[in-house]
Amino acid sequence: MFLILGLGNPGSRYELTRHNAGFLALDNLADKYKIKLVQHKYNSLYGEGKIDGLPVILAKPMTFMNESGKAVKALFSAFNLSPGKFLVTHDDIDLPLGKIKTKFKGGDGGQLGIRSTIETLRTQEFCRVRIGVDRPEDKEDIVDHVLSSFTEEESSLLNEAINQAVHKIETALKELNKRNNPTEE
Repeated sequence: MFLILGLGNPGSRYELTRHNAGFLALDNLADKYKIKLVQHKYNSLYGEGKIDGLPVILAKPMTFMNESGKAVKALFSAFNLSPGKFLVTHDDIDLPLGKIKTKFKGGDGGQLGIRSTIETLRTQEFCRVRIGVDRPEDKEDIVDHVLSSFTEEESSLLNEAINQAVHKIETALKELNKRNNPTEE
């Protein structure tokens, strides 16, 4: 079983904000594979299904971003998961809007949901699909920036980025499966 976690903040106030790019990607992934996110448990809204034949749990923490680790801990415990079968998708201010990057380990880059997850798991060795949301010019504006909604002009680029993120998640999931099931030569 693989866990794919989309980071964001719960509630309609944050629904279409930059910080919820992970939620948006997860929702699109869930729609594509007809996985209903209807279970409310483990500090999350989640659903189970299959992606390309692989069993998955798709989950959105119902904690605020900086407490995402609480949901991660509850999900890992409930489903007996390991970091090698875990993928997180989240917003990243260090990437331009529309740019998507995958990495399989590393620091938090200032992303508080990732920081909370690293602290909970006590490892940086898990997969992330990072969705670029741009960095504001003034460092003092970072919180306002990530909690702001996308503009109308950004909407088409955002939709394209979310579709790209779904593809990157699918590709990363296949890579995680290979890493967890190395073939014998």
